[in-house]
Amino acid sequence: MNFLELAKKRYAVRNFLTKKVEEEKLMLILEAGRVAPTGANMQPQELIVVQEESGLEKIKKAANIYSAPLVIIICGNKNSVWRRPFDGKDLIDIDTSIVTDHMMLQATELGLGTIWICYFKPEVIKQEFSLPEHVEPINILGIGYAAGKAASSDRHTERRKPLKEIVSYEIFQH
Repeated sequence: MNFLELAKKRYAVRNFLTKKVEEEKLMLILEAGRVAPTGANMQPQELIVVQEESGLEKIKKAANIYSAPLVIIICGNKNSVWRRPFDGKDLIDIDTSIVTDHMMLQATELGLGTIWICYFKPEVIKQEFSLPEHVEPINILGIGYAAGKAASSDRHTERRKPLKEIVSYEIFQH
C-alpha cells in the first residue's frame, strides 16, 4: 500500500473490540513516534502507554476513549521544545501532533484502528498520571482492533474540500 492509500484508509474508530494489541505492534507504533521529526530535533514528546484497566479507568475520568484497549497519552515537555526566535512561538503542539500522526498511521498500516482525542480534561490527566508542571498532555491516541465496518476510503472525495479551495500558488488567493 502506498502512502496516499494508507492515509485514506485511516479513519476515526469509535468502537473497539476488547482484543489486546500485541506487544510487537505496540513497539512498532512507539518507534514510529520516536523517529517523528521535531523542531530542531528537540524531541519534546513524552509518551504514556496505558493498557491496564486501572489506567484506562483513570483516562475515562477525563475523556471518552471509545473502549480502546490501548491508549497513548502524548505529552509535551515544555523544557525541551524549540522556540522560533522571531516571535517565541514554541512548537510543542506541532511536534506532538507529528508524533501522534506517525503513530496513528503506523497503527493503520498494522491493521489497527485509532481515534485521535483532543477533547479531554487536561487537569484530570495531569493529576491522575502525576505529570510534573513542565509536562503538558496534548493528545490522546486510542488504539485497537476496530469493531464494525471500516469507513470507505472513497469518503474523501465527498467529505474533503477540493484542492482548488485550499491551495494558492505564489500568493494567497482565497
